[in-house]
Formats: sequence, C-alpha cells, structure tokens
Amino acid sequence: MRRSYLGEFEEVVLLTVAVLGEGAYGVAITDELDRQTGRSVSISAVHAALHRLEEKGMLTSRLGEATAERGGRRKRLFAVTVLGSRTLHDIRAMRERLWDSIAPQSLPAVSL
Repeated sequence: MRRSYLGEFEEVVLLTVAVLGEGAYGVAITDELDRQTGRSVSISAVHAALHRLEEKGMLTSRLGEATAERGGRRKRLFAVTVLGSRTLHDIRAMRERLWDSIAPQSLPAVSL
C-alpha cells in the first residue's frame, strides 16, 4: 500500500496528537507544539493540518462534551488511526535507516 506524503508540519501535528492521547484538540495541540518544538504556530494552521490528516485517514475526530469554560461549546477531539500509526512508524524507520547510513566523519561536529 502506498503511503500518503506527509510534510514536516503534518508529521509533527500527527505526532503531537499521539503524545496528547485523549486530550488532543486544537488548542491543546497548538500549545504542545509550541512547548515541544519552540515554534509558535497559529491555531488555523493546526486546524488545516488536522483536516488534511483526517482526509488522508490518519486521524479520526469526534465531538467531546460541552464545557462551561468554553461557553458550552464542544471540543473536537482527535485520535491517530492505524494508518496514521503505521505511517509514523514507517517515517521513523526510514529516518533511522538514513541516520545509520551516515558515516561518522560525514557530518561536522556540533555542540548541543
């Protein structure tokens, strides 16, 4: 089965949904992305990526319960599908193969 292409932002959004588990909704995903990556992203960019990932079958969503802090509005909660999980594992394996293929002297030393 051919894997759908994921851009870097879609990949980190999908990973972030996996990190958050049951609590994965737009604002929480945006906050976690900022915390984990140091990148400030807009909620609209996150929502667009979530929509694309759902169209590709890598995420599902459902409406949660209404909450008082949201003025009675419901959160759209996201979850990684089997296809999304398989895609993340495939990406990780491919990256690890590439890293393992680099000769130690091929990259300049950097201090972290």
